[in-house]
This record gives sequence, C-alpha cells and structure tokens, in this order.
Amino acid sequence: MANKVLVVDDEKLIVKGIKFSLEQDEMIVDCAYDGEEAVAFAKEKEYDIILLDLMLPKMDGLEVCQHIREFSDVPIIMITAKGDDMDKILGLEYGADDYITKPFNILEVKARMKAIIRRNNKNHAKEEADRIIERGDLRLELDGRRLFITDEEVNLTAKEFDLLELLITNPNKVYSRENLLNTVWGYEYPGDVRTVDVHIRRLREKIEVNPSEPKYVHTKWGVGYYFQG
Repeated sequence: MANKVLVVDDEKLIVKGIKFSLEQDEMIVDCAYDGEEAVAFAKEKEYDIILLDLMLPKMDGLEVCQHIREFSDVPIIMITAKGDDMDKILGLEYGADDYITKPFNILEVKARMKAIIRRNNKNHAKEEADRIIERGDLRLELDGRRLFITDEEVNLTAKEFDLLELLITNPNKVYSRENLLNTVWGYEYPGDVRTVDVHIRRLREKIEVNPSEPKYVHTKWGVGYYFQG
C-alpha cells in the first residue's frame, strides 16, 4: 500500500520538487502552502507522515504542529533553518518527531521519512494479545497504544508512547539518555540526547500531577531516567 504524505511549504518550487521525487517512490502526495490549509488537510485525511516547514503564512509550523497533535499522532518532520538549534528544540517541544535543516538533500529527506514510516508501521502492526499495564492512576493499553489516567484518555505522540512503554515495562531500570535515544529513535537517528530530555519533559507534563515532582518518571541524576509507580 502506498504511503500517504502531506508536504507543507509556501515555496511552491520546493514543494513541486519534493512532490515529484516522492511520487517517483510511489508515494501519494498532498501539498499545502500555508498553516491553515495544512491543519485542514490533516483533519480531513490520514497520512503516514507530514513534512512541515517552520516558516509559513497564516499559521507557522509550530502552531500547525501543536494543532495537529490535538487530534493525531501522525509522524511529523519539521524543516528548520540551518543551524538554528532553538527552532529544532521548539519543534520537538511542540510535538515534531524529527527535524531536517534547509538546504537539504532530497535523498536524505526520503531516507529519514522512510525510516520513520517503517518504525511507525512496525509499532502499529504488532499483533499482540490484549495487554494492559496499570500503575497508580495510569492504564496503558499496549495493543491499542492508548493511555488513560483515571479513565480519561491522554493523547501521546508516537515517541512519547514508545518512551513510556519502554520505561513502564521495565520499572526501576535506569536508562541513560543515549540508551533511550538509540532504543526509541534508532541508531541511525542523527539527533542528540536533548531530544530525549524534551520528550521526557513533555511526557511528564501529560502524566504527572506535578511535573517538577514526578510520581512516575524519575531522574537518576548523572545517569538517566526510570519509571517507578
């Protein structure tokens, strides 16, 4: 089955080039040229991945990412300016799964997209018996990849769920940031350990009553993170 991709950028020549290249790999590509159009597309259709430029008219890429995360965990790659670390960190904060900098090599973009789609499909395609883990007020349904806190569903991104699943299924085991990066994102992921810190912080904001005094996801100073519940 062909992968469905949404490409979002206000530079029409760039979009045309990306669309042509992706269609050579038999992907189905929709294009949006501003933030509002991108959100409308994401609400109307289901995509395997979204390639999202940061600088957009009407609504910037961070706002688009934030809006999409309210209703979908579709993988999002944010396109940022070369060398602007703050944009990369903000992209992760707002729910992006990965980032790539302009100017980029389209072959690298396609390789990164395919790696994320492959991992995401593998996660969703696991045929498992119903497995439910309950810790305190948390109920994690591994087969459906859903989290409930006191019976109210909490939306997690794909990476947030992967992190929580790894930690909760290995309670009290301390994982270094490098270990988490390699296990959850993969050895080929080019990002650094700040990616882990950002996702742990976002995860705590969603599952902890007081994120600064966590009940579940703890820090072992100088070592890494672990789950205790």
